[in-house]
Amino acid sequence: MTHKIAILGASGYTGAELVRLISQHPSFEIAALSADRKAGMEMSQVFPHLRHLDMPTLCKIGEIDFSQIDLCFCALPHKTSQEVIAALPKTLKIVDLSADFRLRDPAAYEKWYGNPHNALEQQTEAVYGLTEFYRNDIAAARLVAGTGCNAATGQFALRPLIADGVIDLDEIILDLKCAVSGAGRSLKEGLLHAELSEGYNAYAIGGTHRHLGEFDQEFSKVAGRAVKVQFTPHLMPANRGILATAYVKGDAQHIHECLAAAYTGEPFIEVLPFGEAPSTHHVRGSNFCHIGVAADRIEGRAIVIAALDNLTKGSSGQALQNANLMLGEDETSGLMMAPLFP
Repeated sequence: MTHKIAILGASGYTGAELVRLISQHPSFEIAALSADRKAGMEMSQVFPHLRHLDMPTLCKIGEIDFSQIDLCFCALPHKTSQEVIAALPKTLKIVDLSADFRLRDPAAYEKWYGNPHNALEQQTEAVYGLTEFYRNDIAAARLVAGTGCNAATGQFALRPLIADGVIDLDEIILDLKCAVSGAGRSLKEGLLHAELSEGYNAYAIGGTHRHLGEFDQEFSKVAGRAVKVQFTPHLMPANRGILATAYVKGDAQHIHECLAAAYTGEPFIEVLPFGEAPSTHHVRGSNFCHIGVAADRIEGRAIVIAALDNLTKGSSGQALQNANLMLGEDETSGLMMAPLFP
């Protein structure tokens, strides 16, 4: 069976990544692509690396006949996404890549994103899209909210440890490095090559990063009590990739055993042999996440490191993984490509 797919916001990085992945899917057909300012253009004009694909011309959202669409990916900015999704057919399956439906509490959304939530009906039905932990809910969902890429990386490293109580929940430090594509495709002065290359900087210091809303929500839910991590993200001069280093209190061998057990049988999560550290080079362009554990020289402390591609496993690959579940396809369809190296 062929499923007809629409991608809203196809002119951004996550939209282009969706096209790249879905073009190799055995039973998905891209039937509609939308863009705002680039409506009327061909995908090959916007992204020349996709020139070999026969894709629909980019159009306005209002020009799409959603009665002919089985599932819609929404790769639009937050706030815009909720407005668009609220107006879509109530029976349409949707995977949203924005932040608009990730937080279950509307007050938390307003706190972290600075505006009231205006699609509360849809917000209450949305399922959080961290596939490995919400698989059954996602398969039965109409609307799935993709996680933040930073939030996904941190959760892959820490969530099983919090659930099993093998680390001190009040002593979690998460140091994360993210490539520049995580900031999107819009022009920003600080992301110009001359201002970003050969440098490396922290941002959202002191607990202001919006993905902390997801960490607070998910870690507290798993623990059954409030859990707040100390989190600092850094922007690195690379196109793709996230490397998250977590410093925790606990027995390193037990931590490694916990993660290995939690991810046994998971097709996209690789727990490395004890003492080995992952690299963004080893997951680039793929839907894999590599996790390493090492003992610290200070007794009773451990270091957990997770690496993934922010555009694939952190966003569009995760979205496709969820769409496969929602449409009854094999979860790995279109996603088993090997990482790009070097």
